[in-house]
Amino acid sequence: MSENIAFQPETLAQVQKITERYPAQHRKSALIPVLHLAQKEFGGWLQVPVMDYVAELLEIQPIEVYEVATFYSMFNMKPVGKYVLEVCQTGPCMLNGSDEIIRHIKETLHIENGETTADGLFTLKTAECLGACGYAPMMQLGKFYHEHLTKEKVDEILELCRQGALALD
Repeated sequence: MSENIAFQPETLAQVQKITERYPAQHRKSALIPVLHLAQKEFGGWLQVPVMDYVAELLEIQPIEVYEVATFYSMFNMKPVGKYVLEVCQTGPCMLNGSDEIIRHIKETLHIENGETTADGLFTLKTAECLGACGYAPMMQLGKFYHEHLTKEKVDEILELCRQGALALD
């Protein structure tokens, strides 16, 4: 483990609270919530030393952490912007225009899917079903869903982000 990698005391207390829910032999069950904490605390993505640190904390093998972190799209394996725009691209959203929303974001921000703007503010990701089919097209930004998207709504959201006026938590 890198000596520079360590949770802040408040986060470490949260990890302790999470791991206490499980018997010692099932500490691995705490992996996903602990990875979320790690991603939030260490710059929005999971570097290998961070994943090694999580493995050490949970007393599991590093490969077990890598397997989970690389399987789920909610974990970032490379640096991302402050605002990660996750636009749903499955059937109901596509039928309601998410392809146009994705194209509009690409053209507006001059990035492709998986890329981050030069200023580090935005990353565009497409997502498989986000579970809000009745509100299509939609995207997730932080912990919030933005539903019934139009190009105009997207422009408003992007502007709020630029102003720092949009909450992520």
